[in-house]
Amino acid sequence: MPSVCPDSSDKDSEPFVEIDPTGRYGRYSELLGSGAVKKVYRAFDQEEGIEVAWNQVKLRHFSNDPATIDRLYSEVRLLRSLTNRNIICLYNVWRDEERNTLNFITEVCTSGNLREYRKKHRHVSMKALKKWSKQILKGLDYLHTHEPCIIHRDLNCSNLFVNGNIGQVKIGDLGLAAIVGKNHSAHSILGTPEYMAPELYEEDYTEIVDIYSFGMCVLEMVTLEIPYSECDNIAKIYKKVSSGVRPQALSKVRDPEVRAFIENCLAQPRARPSAADLLKDSFFDEIDDDENEDNNACS
Repeated sequence: MPSVCPDSSDKDSEPFVEIDPTGRYGRYSELLGSGAVKKVYRAFDQEEGIEVAWNQVKLRHFSNDPATIDRLYSEVRLLRSLTNRNIICLYNVWRDEERNTLNFITEVCTSGNLREYRKKHRHVSMKALKKWSKQILKGLDYLHTHEPCIIHRDLNCSNLFVNGNIGQVKIGDLGLAAIVGKNHSAHSILGTPEYMAPELYEEDYTEIVDIYSFGMCVLEMVTLEIPYSECDNIAKIYKKVSSGVRPQALSKVRDPEVRAFIENCLAQPRARPSAADLLKDSFFDEIDDDENEDNNACS
């Protein structure tokens, strides 16, 4: 792609360590985050002149499972069609046969993830927490009413991202999302144990598992504690979750309205409200919708 200043010998410029097949996106060596199978690097969109995130999945993790690779690729491609102001925008996706990686370019949020942001800003009003929560629900409602329905399955405060200068929260890290037809259940166990609904462990669940995880996110935002931090291993977390034992952090929520709202999200599947139901809850009565609500598409 032609550049205004194509002289690569400029010693002040930051070198790319990798460039996408179109020549539009360049990846830097700086790591923004990493998970079990994915790494996220800082990158640059030369066409728009903006910083972006370069997500890279090492496909060798699935070398004995070509069906999973095909499914992962097709799902990420579908995510490219999502346009909602509370969902991280996906700009491009491609598979690198030579490096055996799946790569996708997403927008990058200026203030990082919600967990770190909340730790950094410990004195936040309940009104602000409600504003963040409402935005997360709007993103979930969009995913759950999408055709086909999209279940996130790994919603937690580390994959909710913040543009702190405008108080905007976006759902990201949709790599574990299960795309299922309406009224169909998904059948695989994935996620972060502290946030997983009991039915996720039973491998028979619907999009309502995301509401349970959302409730745990609200709990973390309010208490600054990761749920079930009293447990020192996954087996103990699983035992408590499957037995219906609530995390100790819930007892620290003094406001009865906030506690009732969280409990509502953690209810049994049949009693658990949808994202649309929760958006109508009196919990959000004092929160006005943003003036820029119609600006909901990825640019």
